Amino acid sequence: MNSQSIYYIDIQPLNHSISMGRKSIKDIRQQEIVRALYKTAKAEGLHNASIAKVADEMNVNPSLILHYFKTKEELIFALIDYILNRYLNIYTIKNHNSAIEELTEVLNNLFSRKWNNLVSDDVYYNCFTLTFRDPVIQQKYKQLHDSLRASLEEHLLACIKEGTLQLEDPKITANLIYTIMEGAYFYLCMVPDAATRQEIMEQYKRHAFSILGIEYVVA
Repeated sequence: MNSQSIYYIDIQPLNHSISMGRKSIKDIRQQEIVRALYKTAKAEGLHNASIAKVADEMNVNPSLILHYFKTKEELIFALIDYILNRYLNIYTIKNHNSAIEELTEVLNNLFSRKWNNLVSDDVYYNCFTLTFRDPVIQQKYKQLHDSLRASLEEHLLACIKEGTLQLEDPKITANLIYTIMEGAYFYLCMVPDAATRQEIMEQYKRHAFSILGIEYVVA
């Protein structure tokens, strides 16, 4: 993830502080701090990540962190925006000649290591537990997942318009495929063997293709 790709859930740049096409020092520094928190949370767990440890990761004084994020809670909000929006990158695909080819690439990405490697499972689920305590975080997660479903639905609609797919309700179908995918990744977090994880994921992907009536080809 490069330094240009940290966005809030509404896909707006952090603090909107862009002047003449360039990010401000504040934007750049905030991004650096959020990435440092991500690395610290990945190494030690979110609950063990403190302002002091983030400062150590960056080799700066903790006062610098507090200059940009007044509290750890504020910093965690920014971290959640960061990790949730990394998932939107799954729709960055090559240009294809047809909508069905684009959909096929999206499905292959969703049920693959590319999706799984976007964000550390440890950090993701650490943050996810906060949805039970904080309505703001809960809403951020919901918006992200709704957005991912809507994006898949758009691909399905494009295929229907193209005449390469026939579905009674693309919205329900998109929700079903995402439910399968999310359940798969949750379960696979508990499967230590890489080969077994890959085999199970292939099974889920085959089922997703079957739901859509698309011929499955091993990617």
